[in-house]
Amino acid sequence: MKRLCLLLASTLALAPTAFAAFKCTDEKGVTHIGDTPPEPCANVLMLETSPSGTVIKRIEPSLTAEQVKALRDGAEKRKEDERAAAEQARKDSALLNTYASDREIDMTRDRNIEPVNGRIKVTKERIAGVEKRRKEIEDEMEFYKAGKSKAGKTREAPANLVHDLERLKDERVTLEKSLASYDKEIEMLRAKYDNDKKRWIALKNAPDPKAQPVKSPAR
Repeated sequence: MKRLCLLLASTLALAPTAFAAFKCTDEKGVTHIGDTPPEPCANVLMLETSPSGTVIKRIEPSLTAEQVKALRDGAEKRKEDERAAAEQARKDSALLNTYASDREIDMTRDRNIEPVNGRIKVTKERIAGVEKRRKEIEDEMEFYKAGKSKAGKTREAPANLVHDLERLKDERVTLEKSLASYDKEIEMLRAKYDNDKKRWIALKNAPDPKAQPVKSPAR
């Protein structure tokens, strides 16, 4: 009799576990229940319940490859945002420490543009010299074309003149490219200091530049 009571007690103690159910609601809102974990419950929160409906355990879903990638991408983006914010703060601090007024920014811009204008002046003078020499060579070559040899044939211009003319043409092309690059450099300098000036003014006008950062102009 004593053995029978013990056996009965053991059976009752195991009953909730033996008849436990697994329950979940999938991504489409469909509820699934089973004595073993239903397959559709793999990617959603699943509850292990007793026969009375009491939750015994919460089983978190396994992450899919897409979810793992999304988490990784999100972490990388947060790191990148933090790096960008730190870099912007560094630039803002340097900007405020470098210039005491917006007028100083204009003066720095002009000071940096001045040597580029000097190179433009020298290049234009060189182009004028190249054009002058090219005209002289072309006039000299016309002299040879107009003259006739004793055999009545048009005389060929000396090879050195032909070579010099080609060299001058190539040099002119190179000089024109240099001028274009100098113009582009000045354009970039003006844009840079214009953005710096706008940013400096925005930071100065903000009640608290650190607490209320102003979006930096595109560079």
